[in-house]
Amino acid sequence: MRTLVLNAGYEPLAVVSFKRALVLVMNEKAVIVEHTDGDPVWGTRRAYDRPAVIILTRYVRVPGGRHIPVTRRGVLRRDAHRCAYCDKSASTIDHVLPRSRGGADSWENLVACCLRCNNVKGDRTPQEMNWDLRITPRPPRGVQWTVRGTDRTDPRWEPYLALAA
Repeated sequence: MRTLVLNAGYEPLAVVSFKRALVLVMNEKAVIVEHTDGDPVWGTRRAYDRPAVIILTRYVRVPGGRHIPVTRRGVLRRDAHRCAYCDKSASTIDHVLPRSRGGADSWENLVACCLRCNNVKGDRTPQEMNWDLRITPRPPRGVQWTVRGTDRTDPRWEPYLALAA
C-alpha cells in the first residue's frame, strides 16, 4: 500500500509507504484525508485508519523549478516506447543531432527509436535522411513526472492529482 502526500495547498509532494504515512500522522505532522475502509492498522493500544492520502501540516509550498533528469528510461516512457521515425516499438534512444556534431543529451535532442532506424540513421540528421520526426521532442510535464511514484495511481488520488495538473 502506498500513500499520496500533499502540502497545505493540496499539491502532491511524494508517494510514501502507508507505514511512513502512519508515522507522520501519529507524530501529528500530517492529517489523513482519505483512508482505506475496512483495513485498519492495529497498534498496541488502538486501531488506526490505513492512510491513502495525507496532508502535511507544516510543509507549505512545493519548491519551484523541479528539474526532471534526462534518462534513457524517461525518454522511452515520454515517447510511449514508440519510434520517433517509423512508429514501431522502440527499445533504444537516438540523438536527433548526433553527439559527434555537438548534439546534447537533452530532452529536446533525444527520442525513442527502434533498433533498425537507429542503425540506418547512424551519424546523420533526420533532414539528411529525408526523415520526419513524428513527435517534437520536449521536456515532459505533469505531476507524474515531478512526483515520484504517481505513475501507478490509486483511484482515490485522482481528484488531488487532477488539481495539480
